[in-house]
Amino acid sequence: MFSLASQIARPVAQAARSLPLRAGFATSVKEGLTATDAWNKSCYSEMDYTINEDLPVYEAVQKFAAYNIGCLVTVDVDGKITGVVSERDYVCKIALLSKTSKDTAVKEISTKSANLITASPSESVSECMAKMLMKDIRHLPLLDESGGVMGIVSIKDLVKAELKEKEEAIRTLSDFALGKGGHFGSE
Repeated sequence: MFSLASQIARPVAQAARSLPLRAGFATSVKEGLTATDAWNKSCYSEMDYTINEDLPVYEAVQKFAAYNIGCLVTVDVDGKITGVVSERDYVCKIALLSKTSKDTAVKEISTKSANLITASPSESVSECMAKMLMKDIRHLPLLDESGGVMGIVSIKDLVKAELKEKEEAIRTLSDFALGKGGHFGSE
């Protein structure tokens, strides 16, 4: 059974598109979340998501397990991004090739920056998701204007952000349809 919000969301959204926007109403529905918004709510924002490319893969695996994550940004001795290393890299390039994680450097299995797909902090969540889907990747490093690493987001972070944004829009439109006003909360 569908919730009340999901039952009225489509007709309300269609009706809202056909109505002229009133002063104050447009500001109640957020214009769109950015990669930074998703990153701020991500587990990656609370940890060191980088690893030196010269360290053994074993160090990356320990970090994956300790933080329950699937990807790290690889950096050189100067802290500049050189690529990413993921659990998938470990499985495909260490485990299946009978190498050992203690004797293999991270840089031997990582995706190099020349082939790396990145995003800027100001890109929308939707743009980031499109990049990830197009290249079949699950993590996206965020680079500032000077090319420095600012963060990393996972597809899970982006889906959560997108879902929250849609739920807020549905709640606002439902409130409006139920006479509570378009810019007031459900309370």
